[in-house]
Amino acid sequence: MTEPPADSLLFDMAPPPTPVERLLHLADQYTQHNDALDLVLRGAAPPADAHAASAQRLATDTQSAIKAIHGEKLYESVELNETVMRLRQLAFLAGACVDLHVSAARELTALAPEAAVGCAVTLAGETRRRRGASAPAPDDRLTSLHRTALAEIAGGHVVASSSLGREFTRSREPKVLMSTLRALETKGLAERTAHTAPAAYVGGPPLDRVHLTSAGITALASVIDAPPAGPRTAPGTTPRPLPTATQATTRSR
Repeated sequence: MTEPPADSLLFDMAPPPTPVERLLHLADQYTQHNDALDLVLRGAAPPADAHAASAQRLATDTQSAIKAIHGEKLYESVELNETVMRLRQLAFLAGACVDLHVSAARELTALAPEAAVGCAVTLAGETRRRRGASAPAPDDRLTSLHRTALAEIAGGHVVASSSLGREFTRSREPKVLMSTLRALETKGLAERTAHTAPAAYVGGPPLDRVHLTSAGITALASVIDAPPAGPRTAPGTTPRPLPTATQATTRSR
């Protein structure tokens, strides 16, 4: 069988993720980490170091995201500097989790997915403002409802389950309806991972976590800084405060 010329393979390689896409992927990594800790904590005797390797990997990946932002060589601004500082806080908190008990470590990364999405919003806006035409073109397949749902999924706010043959979603406001989730799944922008999210009630079964696919991350990255359709502000632009750094110095007894 004849192999294609080596130079033709270059055109088949997927482009590297943009810094905004890296941040959205990072948010999903933090969501998966938090879900895993929640399930561990519901066990009879959770191992003290069950989270250590994952936490260290998150700290490293967050530092890599910071390097990717610096690699863009954007002009400094207050917004960009604050984004980098927030990511450094995330990296510090993730690294501090390694030496803490699971329950204490879980608190330090509780708001990390939402914070990472907030950083992605700011970075996307700064990139579009400075580079204009060279910024990613918005995905015109997405309605405002789809955009909001993608942002909520990216922040780790959407789970799904079923009862008596009926599927349903659980999310905070704005609600992500099952019909919207199915539409995103049909477009290949979202997917469910079965039984990986904590139960809705004590003793209940684990729920299905909803994640963005690679295509979903790319689609959201192209519109995440777009003005909202209604009075609601763009998702994630004002992330809730992170746990204070003093928590990271507390050691489990």
